Amino acid sequence: MNAIEMLAAHPDRDIRQREIVPPEKLAGCYVVVVGVGAIGRQVALQLAAVGAASLELFDHDTVGVENLASQAYWPQDLTRPKVDATADICRLIYPQVRLIAHPTRFRRSFGRSLGDAGKDVAVFCCVDSITTRGLVWESVRDRARFFADGRMNAEVIRVLASDRPGSDPYYATTLFSEEQALVGSCTARSTVYTACIAAGLMLGQFTRWLRGLPVERDLLLNLLSMELMAVQ
Repeated sequence: MNAIEMLAAHPDRDIRQREIVPPEKLAGCYVVVVGVGAIGRQVALQLAAVGAASLELFDHDTVGVENLASQAYWPQDLTRPKVDATADICRLIYPQVRLIAHPTRFRRSFGRSLGDAGKDVAVFCCVDSITTRGLVWESVRDRARFFADGRMNAEVIRVLASDRPGSDPYYATTLFSEEQALVGSCTARSTVYTACIAAGLMLGQFTRWLRGLPVERDLLLNLLSMELMAVQ
């Protein structure tokens, strides 16, 4: 059974989300995920589950043993490119997805060629370097209609979102220098449940944008204190 036949056999796969995730709006999106580590892998899988039809993944890294628990990769994925392992699961979840996987670092030049004609570009930035975040932002902001950035340190999550990246003055203020960053990767201490929550918050902002609702530009969630704050 091919992908079209599978969809024909399951026309109501999205029936419980249609009032929350408008199918026609989602079908008009071209979604890009930069980084498929802890948060990005979960973002990609959730996007496939909701039925994102056009998906592009970027990550230069391969699966290591330290990624099995915190990023939910499988033992058989060890040494494989993360984008390939993630793409395989996305296709199992949603066989119709048109997916391109790039086992390479995101480069500034990629921003000029993202998307399909007539589709709105939505970008999920899920990297662990503040320098790379700045590069992604500057590369895609003039093309993207929606942008979300997920950051995680142990059990503290920060999600930034913009529904007008081209004219957004706020996001750039969150890009501090590498010298100001904590020593070590922001995912040096991480758990899969924190990554899943971060991904869910990002998808929540994405679906608000699809419905024409305002997005929260800066959310901070501390799981230890169980505090959720919208930064003004």
